[in-house]
Amino acid sequence: MSIPLTLTVNGERRDLVLEDPRVTLLDALRERLHLTGSKKGCDRGQCGACTVLVDGRRVNACLALAVSLDGASVETVEGLAKGDALHPVQAAFIAHDGFQCGFCTPGQIMSAVGLIREMREAGEEIDVERVREGMSGNLCRCGAYAGITEAVVDAARADSASETREKAA
Repeated sequence: MSIPLTLTVNGERRDLVLEDPRVTLLDALRERLHLTGSKKGCDRGQCGACTVLVDGRRVNACLALAVSLDGASVETVEGLAKGDALHPVQAAFIAHDGFQCGFCTPGQIMSAVGLIREMREAGEEIDVERVREGMSGNLCRCGAYAGITEAVVDAARADSASETREKAA
């Protein structure tokens, strides 16, 4: 059985043909589209290493069946930087040492991008406790949580300041 599937991945239309309806979004990204930034950690939706954005919302790609996302827009860590210019969240992770081994980092970064967007849409203030709560679905075995939290708060504040400047212009 061949199942055609179209996704927009990092702004580019990608047509796939799946032979099995049980293929997860994570496996489609990694094995068929060769986008290996999203990691297969637990493969049970518990660690967040596979976090991507689907239609702007955070999703554990290991739990989402690819066929259920036909026509969806998917953002992965590979799509954040613009050439050599890092995304502000990526730059904040570097500035605040928000990683150690780096395995969870792509999922942490994508979750942070999604969380910042969610907080902006909801009109929420940047708050350390809200960031910790919002990032709680992403685990770091190395324990880099202090740097991760600082990076997300810093990037969210920079995003908020940028939005304020844009509105004033």
